[in-house]
Amino acid sequence: MISPTILPQGTSNAIEEGLELMPKFDAFGLLTAVAVDANTNEILMVAHMNAEALKKTMATGEAWYWSRSRSQLWRKGETSGQIQTIQEIRVDCDQDCLLLLVNVGGDGGCCHTGRRQCFYRRVDGIDENGTIRLAFV
Repeated sequence: MISPTILPQGTSNAIEEGLELMPKFDAFGLLTAVAVDANTNEILMVAHMNAEALKKTMATGEAWYWSRSRSQLWRKGETSGQIQTIQEIRVDCDQDCLLLLVNVGGDGGCCHTGRRQCFYRRVDGIDENGTIRLAFV
């Protein structure tokens, strides 16, 4: 198996029109990754990848992320069984965000709260005290 190489950022033209992945990691060395169900196009979760997580994802075909709260690499589903098998990876125009089309193993859930996806509340307005309220959807 060939080990994936992460190329440094190139020219604007190379980034926007080229055919080589040149991810733009932020100041913390992270890249936003949006996981979407490959069959339904439902947005499941948003996480972050560092270079190591991206390389492991490319090498294994399973989603790996960097946990900002735990400061460690993690394979999605390693303990829950909700392994995300990569079907396709897309990159946005300036290569600072990835879209992962995945199939989810286990019970098909994704969120650490036990829900199918992480976006289970909506912003529902502002109450009389000025507090922005949420509602379950």
